Amino acid sequence: MFRTIREDLQAVFAKDPAARNTLEVILCYPGLHALWLHRLAHWLWQHRLRLLARILSHLSRFLTGVEIHPGAKIGRRCFIDHGTGVVIGETSEIGDDVLLYQGVSLGGTTLKKGKRHPTLGNNVEMGSGAIALGAITIGDSARIGSGSVVVNSVPPGATVVGIPGRAVENHHQPITDLEHGKLPDPVAEAIRRVLKKQNKLEERLKILEKASGIAAAASGESGRPEEKQSAP
Repeated sequence: MFRTIREDLQAVFAKDPAARNTLEVILCYPGLHALWLHRLAHWLWQHRLRLLARILSHLSRFLTGVEIHPGAKIGRRCFIDHGTGVVIGETSEIGDDVLLYQGVSLGGTTLKKGKRHPTLGNNVEMGSGAIALGAITIGDSARIGSGSVVVNSVPPGATVVGIPGRAVENHHQPITDLEHGKLPDPVAEAIRRVLKKQNKLEERLKILEKASGIAAAASGESGRPEEKQSAP
């Protein structure tokens, strides 16, 4: 138990530059409090003390603003930064060294019992307001950008942004920082490519017109060249 607590504290110092000393972290980090209370609630859940587990989970939600179902499985050195608005569903599974920012949701998409929440691999990072829905798998070292909605499984090492989430990078190597301001924008990139292709087509058209001796004429609303009016 003490080893787990020490690892949790080390994870805070490793992932939050605002952490200054151990006493401050123990007293002032609601994400850490929610994690510790969840470990106890999960122990109660596994020992069939389901009502007590739910009561403790509800109390944790009231105190920390983090809602974690006692049935969820969370690995070692997980860090919930700030914590407010984080929701982790019953059949969620979270690996080791995972970083979750405020507003992250791991939700279900079906009313059927059984596995219906996401599984996060090791070293996964989910930005503020990111949502993962359904029994999908987010691979090791994947990064989910702020505000993204992930409804399909994500390969290891990928960076996902947008609604619905799309993989825009795939490094297949451990990620240490999720710099939200530097994440690529797939929509802007698609528009940039279309405009670039349009410019190339216009240049080719000008070359063809010049080679054929055809003067570019102004087009009217009908799409046909305007006729020159004869002088009276």
